[in-house]
Amino acid sequence: MSDRPARWTQANIYPDMWADPDDDPRNSEGVGPDGELATLKEFLTDYRMTLRMKCEGLDAEQLARRSVPPSTMSLLGLLRHLAEVERDWRNWITDGDPLPKIYGDAGGDFHGAVAEEADVEAAYSVLAEEQAATDAKLAEHPDLGTRLGKDGIAVRELMVHRIDEYARHCGHADLLRECVDGRVGQ
Repeated sequence: MSDRPARWTQANIYPDMWADPDDDPRNSEGVGPDGELATLKEFLTDYRMTLRMKCEGLDAEQLARRSVPPSTMSLLGLLRHLAEVERDWRNWITDGDPLPKIYGDAGGDFHGAVAEEADVEAAYSVLAEEQAATDAKLAEHPDLGTRLGKDGIAVRELMVHRIDEYARHCGHADLLRECVDGRVGQ
C-alpha cells in the first residue's frame, strides 16, 4: 500500500487535459484576440485561471501541504507568492516609495502558508486585489513600448515577465496538485 495518490483526471474526451473542452473556462474556440496587447492579456488571464483551477476543490490542509523537503513550496504558498510578485512589479513601475512586502521578509509568502481556512481566504483575496491593482496601473499605459519607473521597464517587458511567472508557477502547481490528490492534466 502506498501513500501516494492514484493519478486521475476529470476529463473524459482528452485524458491528458484538466477538464473537457466544454467544461474548461479557458477554452476559447475560434479566432484569437487582435493585437499584441490583447494577446498578452489573454495569456495572462488564462495562466491566472489555470492556477486557480489547480487549487479548486482542495481544503486548507491540502493547499498548505508542502512538496518535498526541504522545499517550502505549496499551492497556498504559490497564491501568496504571486500576490507578493504582483506588488513587486507595481513597485518597479512606480516612481514613489515602494509599497511594503505583504508577507514580511523574503520567504514569508511560503513559510507563512499555514493550513487555516482564514489564511486561504485571505490569500485569494489579497492575490485578487494585487492583480487588479497592477492591471489598473498598467491599463494607464496601453502603449507596450512605454517605459516606466526608475529603471525604465517597458510595459511589454513587464507583461511578458508576468506571463512567464504565472506559467512557471502553473508548472509547479501541476506537480503539487498531483502530489496532493493525484489529479493530473494541463
